Amino acid sequence: MNIPGAENVIEFTYLIATALFILSLKWMSSPVTARRGVRAGEMGMILAIAGTLLSHDIVDYKWVAIALVLGSIIGVPLGLVQMTAVPQRTALSHAFGALCVTLVGTAEFYLRAPAVPRFMMAVLSLEVILGALTFTGSLMAAGKLQEVLPQRPITYKGQNIVNLSLLAVAVAVAVALVLHPEKMNLFPAILAIPLVFGVLMIVPIGGADMPTVISLLNSYAGLSAAAMGFVLDSKLLIIAGALDGASGFILSVNMSKAMNRSFSNVLFGAFGQEQITAAGHAEALPVHSATAEEAAAILAAANKVVIVPGYGMAVAQAQHKVRELYDALTKRGIDVKFGIHPVAGRMPGHMNVLLAEADIPYDKLLDMDVINGEFPQTDVALVIGANDVTNPAARNETGSPIYGMPILDVDKARTAMVIKRSMSPGFAGIDNPLYYLDRTLMLFGDARAFVGDIVRELGGPRQ
Repeated sequence: MNIPGAENVIEFTYLIATALFILSLKWMSSPVTARRGVRAGEMGMILAIAGTLLSHDIVDYKWVAIALVLGSIIGVPLGLVQMTAVPQRTALSHAFGALCVTLVGTAEFYLRAPAVPRFMMAVLSLEVILGALTFTGSLMAAGKLQEVLPQRPITYKGQNIVNLSLLAVAVAVAVALVLHPEKMNLFPAILAIPLVFGVLMIVPIGGADMPTVISLLNSYAGLSAAAMGFVLDSKLLIIAGALDGASGFILSVNMSKAMNRSFSNVLFGAFGQEQITAAGHAEALPVHSATAEEAAAILAAANKVVIVPGYGMAVAQAQHKVRELYDALTKRGIDVKFGIHPVAGRMPGHMNVLLAEADIPYDKLLDMDVINGEFPQTDVALVIGANDVTNPAARNETGSPIYGMPILDVDKARTAMVIKRSMSPGFAGIDNPLYYLDRTLMLFGDARAFVGDIVRELGGPRQ
């Protein structure tokens, strides 16, 4: 369908959309401007879709309309999930995007074959391989996050050799197709093998590594979209995919550094299997517990409190009760801040998102590197559902699987209080020596209920 002057309008629309995507990434790098960044990204996507709908390649808008309706039917419920389900919803978004890339790449191959130029065949192969493994890998990640799949690593002897061999076979088939694109019967192999590889790549990875895995899958999805841009001759797709791929990769690197681990260890280390460490005998070591009334009295007497949120807060949906606790303490003149570990939760920035939803002031959310220097002067460090990111074993137990990982130094506070359902280990599968220190009080119970009880105890005016 030809519309007069449409090409110029399309190019201008794509240019504005590209600028908005870049600005979106820039603004989302800070909590203060994150909302503006989200809006810029949304506007950029609206413009990109509008420009695409003006394309002369569209011969019938009926199928486009049907696809938009079906996409909306699926997308709207996904967007209305609770904040605690955002990590798995994000993984599903990666899966849908990767499936789209894979299907487009497959269609383009069969439309062009057997006369596919070598460069185009190489890009097509990259697009399909990355898209297919990201599709199944993202589904596995979503399953782990939703707990319909085991969150512990599923391992077997020689799995890394099997996985890498599968990927090598897919690459070898892709090379053969680049050299001989007329051998169309080989193409299903570069589609099927990565689908299997995506499953086998994720199942050995424990739940503790899901934030890094999600950002890495995001990078793969972006790179596959960039490759699709070359196939479809779309500059916007190339730029948007490259931005997505690069930002996801950089975020993955930063998160791996935050855990003091390499990509190879995240992907092949089977991190998260239960282990017994020198400090790990919960039944043999005494712990000191406290009631909500006792915890409230200690908090009321403090001058400085640091709250450390973790996945347990997300599961209990306690962020709004935490906001009530913040208000109750600040009304008493207590200095309250939040210590955020880069990999706390199940996706990048998970704790920041939850606390922002509860309208916690942005300037009170401090990164690990900033807040760690304040713990020695802190009267109470209140840990809500965080485990591995507060484990002192990372500092001094060389045999620990988390040894060397930077942690939040809550054990250096004058008093540490930990809200936790039980003494079970975190996703790293090891015990936490913090729980047995003389200055640590365990507050056993559901995070939302326990914080609510503390708030009620703090309800009266300060004496």
